[in-house]
Amino acid sequence: MSTPLVVSKFHPLQQYKWGNNCEAWSFVDNTDISIKLESMSAGAEEVLHYHKQAQQFFYIIEGKAVFEVDDVILIVHQNEGLHIKAGQKHRIMNKEEKSLEFLVYSQPSTQDDRYNLV
Repeated sequence: MSTPLVVSKFHPLQQYKWGNNCEAWSFVDNTDISIKLESMSAGAEEVLHYHKQAQQFFYIIEGKAVFEVDDVILIVHQNEGLHIKAGQKHRIMNKEEKSLEFLVYSQPSTQDDRYNLV
């Protein structure tokens, strides 16, 4: 049995940049589940996409997120969350003038399960 590992933004399993000046810190990332802290700079947005297998839950830590989910626009504020079911077309956008920080839980992991629609 392996020793539990304490992770944080300062000691993640992996840190990487994505999209247009966005960052991610992986806390748990295996085939069953993925938990990441992500940060989007002002004005950043991701490409509309879906996952065939993975459901996701986004929890906003700081800022206000704009989501497009199956052609519906939703605003999710700090300390609120949003569940995206497998198969739903979605994207997250930061329309604010400051950074957006959020946790994203994916089950199972989105490894090899992202299908961009652009």
